[in-house]
Amino acid sequence: MDNRDIKTRFLIISDTHGEGLPTDFKPDFSADVLIHCGDLTDQSKLHEFESTLKLISNIKASLKLVVPGNHDFTLDRQAYTTLLQDTDLEPRLVEETYGNYGKVGDLFAAYPDIRLLTEGTHEFHLGNGARLLVYSSPYTPSEGNMGFQYSRAVGHTWDIGEADVVITHGPPEGVLDRTLSRERAGCSQLFAAVARQRPKLHCFGHIHEGWGAKLVYWREKASEHPSHFTDIDNEKSTSIESLQSLAVGKFDNENTATAKKKRLEEFLSRGYCDTRDVASIQQGSDTLFVNASIQSATGNEPQLPWLIDIKLPRI
Repeated sequence: MDNRDIKTRFLIISDTHGEGLPTDFKPDFSADVLIHCGDLTDQSKLHEFESTLKLISNIKASLKLVVPGNHDFTLDRQAYTTLLQDTDLEPRLVEETYGNYGKVGDLFAAYPDIRLLTEGTHEFHLGNGARLLVYSSPYTPSEGNMGFQYSRAVGHTWDIGEADVVITHGPPEGVLDRTLSRERAGCSQLFAAVARQRPKLHCFGHIHEGWGAKLVYWREKASEHPSHFTDIDNEKSTSIESLQSLAVGKFDNENTATAKKKRLEEFLSRGYCDTRDVASIQQGSDTLFVNASIQSATGNEPQLPWLIDIKLPRI
């Protein structure tokens, strides 16, 4: 890390699905970068996009970046065209509710401070004097017919390059990707690409019950076929927070239960979680993974935005 690197504050959210943030979220700060990792809507309706765009617009941040998710299918020309061909909905109703392809882009045009990212690498010069390289992608593995999806059998190409930050809608396999049934739902090819490039931060959503943050320490050299079994040094890696670490379990003793409740109350009181106790992230040796899904998988867990500080190179 160069001593000229600049501390940069990221506020990360995902999977708001047209709803608001937790009622206690009243940030007393301005972020350098706000990231929304997709699923701005639940059914890709125009009013849902409007609601989320207003939400993002009202948060103080110098740069605001958004990638779509599978629920935002009207932003995916091929998926939306296919859905329209398979539906019996009246064209007038479709136009009023969802808009023709491109209509959502017009909504974004009314919010010039919000950048809708396509898949690929993007460079930004921030107001704090830092340079930010981002790789973004909305794609997730699925056999469904929603937006930005691909078959696991076919796979997907993740051309991450030398990005500081990776923003995807879905998680990599093996990191913050367990479903309620305890299955791994992340993409193995995405994990391999991240393991080879080792960005400072990889943020995503999609798997709501995977909410949390983990600092992964990499083994010295990437394996020929990277996976979470072979390439993560688990002894040095740290699970910063997860739903399991905040929820009181039946096997927790009184002291553990009290500590969990106190930590959760602290997070709820300010409306976000952070990683203030994490040492500086060293690109090439460790990566901070963040699942920022806001909407709870069961409706019971308080899932909060993430406030992350990392250092970026000076312009």
